[in-house]
Amino acid sequence: MSIDAGRFNWFEYLSNDAGAARRFYTEVLPWRIEDFAMGPTTYPMIKAGEASLGGLAPLPPGVTQPSWVSYVSVDDVEATARRVAANGGKLLMDAFEVPTVGRMQPVADPHGAPLMIFRPLQGDHPEAKGPGSFHWNELWSPDAKAALAFYTNAFGYTHSAMEMPGGSAYYMLENAGKQRGGIMQSPAAGIPAHWLPYVHVTDLDATLLRLARNGGKAEGEPMEMPGIGRFAFVRDAQGARLGLITPTAR
Repeated sequence: MSIDAGRFNWFEYLSNDAGAARRFYTEVLPWRIEDFAMGPTTYPMIKAGEASLGGLAPLPPGVTQPSWVSYVSVDDVEATARRVAANGGKLLMDAFEVPTVGRMQPVADPHGAPLMIFRPLQGDHPEAKGPGSFHWNELWSPDAKAALAFYTNAFGYTHSAMEMPGGSAYYMLENAGKQRGGIMQSPAAGIPAHWLPYVHVTDLDATLLRLARNGGKAEGEPMEMPGIGRFAFVRDAQGARLGLITPTAR
C-alpha cells in the first residue's frame, strides 16, 4: 500500500468520557465502535461497515473541551513538521511511533487549529465512501487567506476558489488531482480556528432527531448547496462540533 499524501485519512474524537462518546455516536450515526488491541491497552475504533474511520482517545493534558482532530497523511513527518514551523505553525509535541500503526506528530496552524501529521506504517487504507464515512473536512479560520498560504506552503496543496454568499471566498485544497478539504472564513468572531469533519448520512432530518434525543443540538437550520448537498452543523452531547451532510446524488 502507498502513502496518499495530503489526504485526511483518520479522525479521532478526544474526550475523557469514551463511554459517553460511544453511546452517543452509535445511537446517532451508522457507526459501531470496536476495541482494537494495542499492546496492554485497547483503542476504541470507529467503523462504518467494514471500513475503519477513526477512534476515541483521551484529551491532551490541559485541554478540557472534547473535540474532533483530523489526521493528514504525509510522506515524511519530520520534513512536514519543519515546514509547519517555518510557516508560522506550532509543533505541539515531538514526533512519536505507534507500533504497527505509524509515525505521527500533533501540530497547529498559525491560528491554532490542531492537526495530526501521520505517516501510516502500512500505507493508506482504501478511502471510505457512503453512509457513515467522513465525506469532507473544512477549516474554519479567522483569516482564510492567511490559512490558505500556510497550507499551500507547509503541505504543498494547490487550490481553487468559489464565491460564497456574502462575497467571501471558499478555498478548496487540492493535490494529486483530488480535492482534499476546504478553507472558509469563520462565520462569527470568536470561534476558535478548527477543522470541521462532515459525516455522510442518508437522512439528515432523521439524524438530527436522533442527535437531539441523545443530548446533542443543531447549530442553526439545515442548509442546501446545489450540486453539493444538504448539511447541518451540530454539537454532540459533550459539546464537540461536527458537520452532517446528505450529499447530492451523482
